[in-house]
Amino acid sequence: MEEFSRDPYALRVLQGIPGKTMERQGNGSAARQPHGSTPPHADRVFSEMLLTYRDAVISEMRRIIAAKRFQKALAGRLAEYPLRAGKGLRPALCLATCQAFGGRLEHALQSAVALELFHNAFLVHDDVEDESIHRRGEPTIHRKYGVAIAINVGDALNVLSMTPLLNNLEVLGLEKTLRIFKEIERMARESVEGQAMELEWVKNRHWNLTDRHYHVMTCKKTCWYTCITPCRIGAIIGGSNNANLDAFIRFGYYMGVAFQIQDDLLNLVGEEGRYGKETAGDIWEGKRTLMLIKLLQRCSAREHQRMVRVMSKPREGKTAPEVEEVLGLMYKYGCLDYGRDVSRRFAESARTIFLGEMGDLAETPHRRFLEEMIDYVIYRDL
Repeated sequence: MEEFSRDPYALRVLQGIPGKTMERQGNGSAARQPHGSTPPHADRVFSEMLLTYRDAVISEMRRIIAAKRFQKALAGRLAEYPLRAGKGLRPALCLATCQAFGGRLEHALQSAVALELFHNAFLVHDDVEDESIHRRGEPTIHRKYGVAIAINVGDALNVLSMTPLLNNLEVLGLEKTLRIFKEIERMARESVEGQAMELEWVKNRHWNLTDRHYHVMTCKKTCWYTCITPCRIGAIIGGSNNANLDAFIRFGYYMGVAFQIQDDLLNLVGEEGRYGKETAGDIWEGKRTLMLIKLLQRCSAREHQRMVRVMSKPREGKTAPEVEEVLGLMYKYGCLDYGRDVSRRFAESARTIFLGEMGDLAETPHRRFLEEMIDYVIYRDL
C-alpha cells in the first residue's frame, strides 16, 4: 500500500508504537553491545564503497554546477557544504539500493546527486533556523557570509536539485522520472513538517513531551529524507515495478530513528573536531532530544523547574555552566545510556526488517553495504 497514512504498520509509527518487530528485538544483541566497543561493521570494503559513492556524486555535482555558469561567488558557495567532510550517506543508500536490485550506478547517479543537493539545502536553512555555529568543522554558511546570503544559497541548492531530476528523463524515461519526482515531493513535505514540529516545540516552550512525540517528529524530519526516500528511489530505478517500496518505510523508519538518536548523542558528547559541530549544540539551541525528554521525566520536581528555565532561554541567554549543568544531569539520570539503548534496539529492528523483506536479494557487495549501514549509523564516531 503506497499511502503511508493508510499502512497499518505506518500508523503504529505515527502513533509512536514500535510494533512487534521491536518487541522481539528488545533484548537483542545490539542492546547488549557495550558502549565504546569496536563497531561490528568496521570493514575496509564498506568504507571504500562509501567513499566511492561520495566521490561519484561530488564529481557529478561539480559538473552540474559548472555547467550552469553561476556567478563565481554563488558557484563556490553552492559547493561549500558538499565539499566539506560529509559522508554522503543519503546518495550512498540510493546508489547501493539501485545496484542491490540489479540496476547500474549510472542509472541512479542523477537521483543521488539530487538527494545530496536537497540535503545540503536543508542543512543551510536548518543552520539558520537553529542559529548553529559550526557545520562539518567550519563556520556555518550564515556565520561566514551572513543570513541573507545563506538563505540564498539554500534556495539555490533547492533550485539546482531540479536539474539532475530532469536529467533522469534521458537516463530512465518519463515513467520512472515522474515516480522519482513523486518520491522527492513526499520527502520534502515530510521533512519540512518535521522541522516545523521541532521549531514549534521551541517557540511555544513545549516541555511535556514523550518518546512518542520524538519518534513522530524524527520520522518526518529525518527518516524520510535520510533513509526511506533514498532507498525507495534506488529500488524504483534498479528493480521491477513490483518492488515492495513499503518495506523501505519500515526499514527506513527504524534505521532513521537510530541514526538521529546517535547524531544527538554525538552532539552532546562527541569531540567537536570529529563530529564537526559545537559540542552540546542541541542544549544551546533548546532541542528536544530523546535524552532531554528522558531527563525531564526522571529528574526531581525542583530539577525539572530548573531545567525548563535554563532550556527556555535563547542561545545567547545561556551560559556555559548552565549547559554543563544540563549535561551533568543527563549523566546522573542515565539519559545518555538510555539513548544508546534505544538507538541500538531500533537498529536491530531495522536489521530484522532488512533480512525479512530483502533477504532474497542476491548476495552482492551492494546488498552487504546496505546491511552494514545499519551498524554504521549507530557506531560511527564513537
